[in-house]
Amino acid sequence: MEWLPLSMFVAVCVVLLTGYPVAFALGGTALLFAAGGMLTGTFSPSDLSFVPNRLFGIIENSTLMAVPLFVFMGVMLEKSRVAEKLLSSMGQLFGPLPGGMGLAIILVGALLAASTGIVGATVVTMGLLSLPTMLRQGYQPQLSTGLICATGTLGQIIPPSIALVLLGDVLANAYQDAQLKQGLWSLDTVSVGDLFVGALIPGLILVGLYLLYVVAISLLKPQWAPAFAPADGKARGWRSLLGGLLPPLLLIAAVLGSILTGKATPTEAAGVGAFGALLLGAANRHLNRTILGEVVRATSRVTAMVFMILIGASLFSLVFRGFGGEEAVHNLFAAMPGGVIGATVMVMLLIFLLGFILDFIEITFVVVPIVAPVLLGMGLDPIWLGVMIALNLQTSFLTPPFGFALFYLRGVAPAEVKTTHIYQGVIPFIFIQLTMLGILALFPELATWLPHTLYG
Repeated sequence: MEWLPLSMFVAVCVVLLTGYPVAFALGGTALLFAAGGMLTGTFSPSDLSFVPNRLFGIIENSTLMAVPLFVFMGVMLEKSRVAEKLLSSMGQLFGPLPGGMGLAIILVGALLAASTGIVGATVVTMGLLSLPTMLRQGYQPQLSTGLICATGTLGQIIPPSIALVLLGDVLANAYQDAQLKQGLWSLDTVSVGDLFVGALIPGLILVGLYLLYVVAISLLKPQWAPAFAPADGKARGWRSLLGGLLPPLLLIAAVLGSILTGKATPTEAAGVGAFGALLLGAANRHLNRTILGEVVRATSRVTAMVFMILIGASLFSLVFRGFGGEEAVHNLFAAMPGGVIGATVMVMLLIFLLGFILDFIEITFVVVPIVAPVLLGMGLDPIWLGVMIALNLQTSFLTPPFGFALFYLRGVAPAEVKTTHIYQGVIPFIFIQLTMLGILALFPELATWLPHTLYG
């Protein structure tokens, strides 16, 4: 009956493709299979007795409290126009250089990723603010759209990232399960903070590769990325520039610094970030009842979606295991040529392909709990695996024809920008991200050295 758990996975993917809400697709598919299994005697009803404990565990999870706080921080920075000032200041600073606006887009994208961690918000914000200006100044449409989409996806890998928060919680449980199955009772742990620190160096290297690409384009094809002066013909003073750059930089330093130094947990640091975003909004005079209401409503919608998906995924996981799904996956991986390397390559390929049709939240809660315990039981480092998955998900966000970042930008791009321009523009960045994925696969220390150095 090994085909039953695998058919569950196929069935839920088919239901998701119909557009049915994710949380209900996961929970509904699981309950239908459980009912069928009880009628045929292939599923024990006692397995469902763990559902209440799972629900209370989700609600009481202190790590997941970071999700609404980071979402609040990101939405507040967007609504209070802090992101707009940051982009304007960076553009004024780098614009007069060949390819300067491209460099500014990458740096701002990295900073927005570090402050929001939300791909959609970053892509839409930069698409609205920078794309019309770049086109007016003579930037190639393909390069402009590719830059915005690629830098927007940095929110997947640069901490503090919501994707890393969710991955960290799932991997922590998977790592404990893997150790218990190996008969180890003195358990090592992996935390969201470990993933944040582990993702820092690969994320910065990826930003560096983006910058090198833009520099190369500005030298080889200067007509694609011309220099341009400020819109009013006057350079802004250093005081004005620092006013746009320093506040978000200080906020990011406070959030990341508190995590890196061990002064605060990611959840506590998220609280600092949310409060800091409120202060920045007030300092920019963009904090009022209307804006605060919009931020709270947006945060509530995202948080409710995440937790409902998590509840549905937990139910799916219980039924999947009840049908012997974990053993089926283990047997499948064990039978693959290449051992742990072959299994890892297959999982990465599966996540990459699923990223065309599923959001990172769905993949994190559905796929990772199934494959991660088996891979970790085969000896893989949980931090390295988490960063590899995050990088992989980031790549799938860009890949035509279904990459989510492409649709986000298509929705706000001017009419003269064709969909083919966006598709062509992201191709070089997909190759850059795949190159980074290969580098990390060859040199796992890029993800593991800093966490082990800081935390032992």
